[in-house]
Amino acid sequence: MKQDKRTSLNIFRYIAFFGIIALFCAPALAQAAASGSKNYGPASFADLAENVKHSVVNISTTQVIKGAPISPFESPNSPFGHFFGNDFFNHFFGNIPQGEMKTHALGSGFVISSDGFILTNNHVVEKATKIKVKLDTGAEYDAKIIGRDPKTDLALIKVKPRKGFPAPLKLGDSDAIRVGDWVMAVGNPFGLGQTVTTGIISAKGRIIGAGPYDDFLQTDAAINPGNSGGPLINMAGEVIGINTAIIARGQNIGFAIPINIVKELLPQLKSGKIIRGWLGVMIQDITPALEKSFGLSTTEGVLISDVSKDSPAEKAGMKRGDVITRFDGKEVKDAHMLSRMVAEKKPNTTVTVEIIRDKKEKSLKVKLGTMPQNLQASLTPMENKNPWGLTVQKITPDLASHLGISPDEEGVVISGVKPGSPAAEAGLRPGDVIKEVDRKDIKDLGSYNRAMNKADKSGGVLLLVKRGNGTIFIVLKQSGND
Repeated sequence: MKQDKRTSLNIFRYIAFFGIIALFCAPALAQAAASGSKNYGPASFADLAENVKHSVVNISTTQVIKGAPISPFESPNSPFGHFFGNDFFNHFFGNIPQGEMKTHALGSGFVISSDGFILTNNHVVEKATKIKVKLDTGAEYDAKIIGRDPKTDLALIKVKPRKGFPAPLKLGDSDAIRVGDWVMAVGNPFGLGQTVTTGIISAKGRIIGAGPYDDFLQTDAAINPGNSGGPLINMAGEVIGINTAIIARGQNIGFAIPINIVKELLPQLKSGKIIRGWLGVMIQDITPALEKSFGLSTTEGVLISDVSKDSPAEKAGMKRGDVITRFDGKEVKDAHMLSRMVAEKKPNTTVTVEIIRDKKEKSLKVKLGTMPQNLQASLTPMENKNPWGLTVQKITPDLASHLGISPDEEGVVISGVKPGSPAAEAGLRPGDVIKEVDRKDIKDLGSYNRAMNKADKSGGVLLLVKRGNGTIFIVLKQSGND
């Protein structure tokens, strides 16, 4: 009897012991399990792919090029093409008749409304004379362009929906997506037909030189030619981007337009015309040298280097030398960011702009105007895009004063040098004033751009640069040129 009591007591102790361990370890085990599921991602993407694939379309376009010469010797199948050409044909038979040539291209898109609206990239459809949309069921539709925006590479096309037309995809929130989140790209790479790839968001806010309002999501989900215009999907099945570009020499480095930009422009795309807000200032990023010269505490914000006459900025009291720190309640980090923020606003919108002037903060109310049609971008950094890694701008009185040069100085001032570029290797510095290009006098941005465009880039470009109180000659050479 005593032995049975002792055994029962021991069993009770063991149960109590393991119960206490389970009580304390359960939260940790649950956390570990949850962490493990996050590390390894979804068990399958099949349900997600099934839910979205019907609304993703293949887009094929036809472009008719008029004025193409018709010559039997220019035909790819002609046995004489290697020996004879148009000159021979003209000599014996007169002028070559002009004809038409058709070219074809493929892309992707996705349905956003049950009445037939489809989003894609502008570069997929911009030159098309005929557009065909094909569903995953094989059904085909003729499409027409409703609105295009080359600056953001967006286009809206429309078809007349029939029975069986797919449901629209839901547009998500690209601001909410985080670096490291899973995404799925759907499209028509290389014309193979609908293809699904997965990956993560690699970065946000990428600027790749595609246009004045770059703000791309970067992903390692495989994107290839033909994917353009297709959706980038989050795990809730919502579109958070439009697949647009790749780095050809890279592996799985793709870029998508954030869907929040699309949502801002969608009403205007439907109207067939994009109208952007206009501030009327020329701006530049703040370099460490400019930060010190203007007595600022950070390089964030943008420096106003010029104000257009009778512009909204001038009417609001903005001046050359002001530093814009906030726009419509949002922090401004650089010139590219401010350019996008202004362009996204509708004309006649009144916004609050916070500036720093003479080391004092000031708040201004600005009623935005309409961006003039003849301007590519009224609010883009004053820079010359070139292969040298060099950014220049005109010499303003304020800059002349801060750089210690005469306000009547002719030339352009270097405001930025890209590390590792030919300009950096040649020893050029921000603050240098370019006086000559290939022995031609430089008076302003216009003469500088013309001279650089005419320069013999293969042999290098000879610059006369004023630095301090003296001038020096510097030769710019492309990497690999001796």
